[in-house]
Amino acid sequence: MDIATEADTLEGAKKKMKAKEIAIKGKVHDVGYRLFLLSEAESVFIEKFDARNVLVEGEQHLIVRVEGVEERIKRFIVFAESNYPPGASVESVEVKDYGEEVRSIDSFRQSLIVFQLTKMAQAGVGMLRKQDETISVIKEESEKTGEVVSVESDLIRQGLF
Repeated sequence: MDIATEADTLEGAKKKMKAKEIAIKGKVHDVGYRLFLLSEAESVFIEKFDARNVLVEGEQHLIVRVEGVEERIKRFIVFAESNYPPGASVESVEVKDYGEEVRSIDSFRQSLIVFQLTKMAQAGVGMLRKQDETISVIKEESEKTGEVVSVESDLIRQGLF
């Protein structure tokens, strides 16, 4: 292939690349939506992907940006418009062109992993705190029960119970 033909091929591929922004509104936070869509994006070979939970005037939105081969983007949008993770309640899905660059799907995946691990660590610390509180209550109740049993045992021995 000569240089001119190669340049034409690259230019044609660029023209077929599309970027879209998808705004999904409703109960879309804390239901695994970003991971759900990431999985689909990977299955249709989307090259660039980003998804962020945002609040707009107190309402939950998931803003998804995808960039890649036009046909793959179309398939992804069809999926996103009609498939939702369990626990989600979607009020609307709006799609528009997006003119900025979208980060690589690998970069998004790494960020999501770090974010989810941070949430898990925070939850684990909270669970340890609750465990310590529970152990403290159990010890207190155990001491009270021991005192009652001791008094009742003394009364039984004395024939007063």
